[in-house]
Amino acid sequence: MAFNGPAHCLLKQGLEFLFLILFISVGQVHCTPSENKLETAEFILEKAGGGRVQIQAEIARTEAERARGLMHRTALPNGEGMLFVFERDQILSFWMKDTLIPLSIAFISYDGRILEIYDMQPRDLSSIHSSRSARYALEVPQGWFERTGIRVGDRLNL
Repeated sequence: MAFNGPAHCLLKQGLEFLFLILFISVGQVHCTPSENKLETAEFILEKAGGGRVQIQAEIARTEAERARGLMHRTALPNGEGMLFVFERDQILSFWMKDTLIPLSIAFISYDGRILEIYDMQPRDLSSIHSSRSARYALEVPQGWFERTGIRVGDRLNL
């Protein structure tokens, strides 16, 4: 059955409008990694034996931001990371569900002292726990702490 006349015109305009709405909706749902980035800040790590290392880190402050973390990211350049901020000292626990890149994590005390450093593997569902209470955690590309000479006992200037 072929449509001609005013009904055909209205149907055509309605379909064009529907496709426009769908196009706009899909455009809003699609997010690039840069659009998912949190507020960033520059931090300095001071080595106990002298020397300083700079890092640019996104700051995850809310429960939702901490839960999302670096999930679904396909890359994290050297010199960048994510600092997880907690309201109080506590045993911290992290896993790598839906995290696609290998990371290293440092558990950090309220005063910025690095307490522990661990490596974590992509999509690993086992939890990494701090062995004592910490206030912060810093995730970086796996091996970054070692490559820059950052060790347990060094300090993150907050």
